Amino acid sequence: MDQLNQLGRGHPVDMDERQLRILVVHNAYQRRGGEEEVRDGEVSLLRQHGQIVETYDRESVEIEAMSRISVTQQTFWSLRTTADLRERIGRFRPDVIHVHNSFPLISPSIFWGAARARVPVVQTLHNFRLLCPQAMFLRDGKVCEDCLGKVPWRSVAHKCYHESAAQSAVVTTMLSAHRLAGTYRKKINRYIALSGFCRSKFIAGGFPADLISVKSNFVDVPASPDGPRKGALFVGRLSHEKGVTVMLDALNCLGHQSIDVIGSGPLQTMVAEHPQVNSLGSQPRSEVLRRMQRAEYLLVPSIWHEGPMTVIEAFACGLPVIASRSGAMEELIEDGVTGLLFDAGSPTALVSAIRWANEHPAMMREMGANARSEYLRRYTPELNYRQLMSIYGAVLPSCS
Repeated sequence: MDQLNQLGRGHPVDMDERQLRILVVHNAYQRRGGEEEVRDGEVSLLRQHGQIVETYDRESVEIEAMSRISVTQQTFWSLRTTADLRERIGRFRPDVIHVHNSFPLISPSIFWGAARARVPVVQTLHNFRLLCPQAMFLRDGKVCEDCLGKVPWRSVAHKCYHESAAQSAVVTTMLSAHRLAGTYRKKINRYIALSGFCRSKFIAGGFPADLISVKSNFVDVPASPDGPRKGALFVGRLSHEKGVTVMLDALNCLGHQSIDVIGSGPLQTMVAEHPQVNSLGSQPRSEVLRRMQRAEYLLVPSIWHEGPMTVIEAFACGLPVIASRSGAMEELIEDGVTGLLFDAGSPTALVSAIRWANEHPAMMREMGANARSEYLRRYTPELNYRQLMSIYGAVLPSCS
């Protein structure tokens, strides 16, 4: 650590020539999703470039065998995480700890343990959990920012977390206690926001602007093979916040329009029973990319503040995106250039966008080519690696 401190004082560190020891931390969800894909992709990318990476994981499925009291206690402060981290730091001696998700079982104790060991911490902001107990700024099917920049007590009244006042109270109290203790202001050296939109929300929520860097996700996808493209595609969790009902309502107005749907979730039966849907269920990533390389456009009708990985995957596949004008979508998609934007939550607006796309196939192909160019400009592994190493380099002097 003394060598790192010395390198960090007075002179910028050339991160292209550095080999770091990086401990990557993640509390996996009960259902594997985009955060796990991102975490695994970054770990693989770092190792490919010669960085030394270890992982520390906990699984939310552990909750099924735990008492409510134990889950509550660990959500606030995990003694197990504290002990595990102490052992891991002593053995592995990381230069930096990169946390993707600490909720609920790893807990904010990870940040205090790292600070005691004088190891800098980077935290990726995959969602809005630190501002909103429900994590998506979504209530009753609509965007809700009632708790932005405030003590999130309203989440208890509205049962925002798992539709439970008791569970919402636990999350709200945990967030409030750690805000008061300075955990999120003093114990985390750098945040990674996935978009400028996301960064702006955290700044509005009281997080220090100078500690939040923007680094989007990335994918590694070769150019799509030449050939005909046909049809519409949806990829994602089949749930309300993803705009699934908006999509189905739009299909009802489009007569002969059909769509291939990849994904699973609580609305899967409704999707599978719709006569205009070819429901494919969950598919491996290779099949998702293959279908993206053959579709005419991707539908992303989300109703919450989202900037999904599927948009970047579509761009990599030369696939234009028809998306709701919500969250980071306007930042990711240039309307009329790499795709089409429509008013979030409006089946009528989505119908108009789909009809326009079907009537202008040549322009949609041009948008697909533009999307691939945007991928090469902003979302490649090499660019992402340089950004990530620059962020790590920025926190190393804070060990002094």
